[in-house]
Amino acid sequence: MKNLFVYSGETYSVLLKADQNPRRNYWITSSIVSRPATTPPATAVLNYYPNHPRRRPPTSESSNIVPEWNDTRSRLAQSLAIKARRGFIHALPENSDKVIVLLNTQNEVNGYRRWSVNNVSYHHPKTPYLIALKQNLTNAFDWRFTAPENYDSRNYDIFAKPLNANATTSDGIYRLRFNSTVDVILQNANTMNANNSETHPWHLHGHDFWVLGYGEGKFNESEDPKRYNRVDPIKKNTVAVQPFGWTALRFRADNPGVWSFHCHIESHFFMGMGIVFESGIDKVSSLPSSIMGCGQTKR
Repeated sequence: MKNLFVYSGETYSVLLKADQNPRRNYWITSSIVSRPATTPPATAVLNYYPNHPRRRPPTSESSNIVPEWNDTRSRLAQSLAIKARRGFIHALPENSDKVIVLLNTQNEVNGYRRWSVNNVSYHHPKTPYLIALKQNLTNAFDWRFTAPENYDSRNYDIFAKPLNANATTSDGIYRLRFNSTVDVILQNANTMNANNSETHPWHLHGHDFWVLGYGEGKFNESEDPKRYNRVDPIKKNTVAVQPFGWTALRFRADNPGVWSFHCHIESHFFMGMGIVFESGIDKVSSLPSSIMGCGQTKR
């Protein structure tokens, strides 16, 4: 491949085959995607020894061909093309115990623009979840919150501005059975600006997940799972959901604790695009007093 799309929070290791004309140097270009191309591309020189490392390539910098910022199809094609290494043994669970569908969109809360998931915009509590759960501090966050595991997909138009402009905020969490297998479908939709949907790289703390599939448009819960890659899916901890598209992943809730799952674009997370998973909290050992000091733990 000539291009590699890397999203916030992602890492890749690549092999470069140096099989071009060694009598010259070559341009390497890094450009922005998913946003209007107002930022000039960054350039570097790929040096073939013994050429001088500062010897400019014979072509101009402007001759570099980079993917268009709004070319979603090429980004989706790369995601679909990347498979697990041949011979890599991955124990993908055959089925999941729970399916959670998360609608990514925008809303407003008290006149402020927020990102939200299933019409709930996340906000951080003052007391850390792990301490609140281990110390049974039932008023440290909203323990009564029933986290929505889906949205009204039958009637929701992902290509239109949200009809319900107002969201609720919550610091509630998703409680998962320890060692259960969970499928998460990230569904992207239109923002509060017409004809606009953004790329969101979602990152899961404390776990890796298998990437089962990607698609355009609205996820079909009866048909799209038939196209999952169950043979050689890659394992990651960050994956992108493309504009007006969906991404499916599977993970096993086998790491005891409280773990954030959020868009890795920092401003999006700060504005509410995230959730929190808890599993196996009873398996976490006693907490040291040295970590106390936030929220209710000041007492």
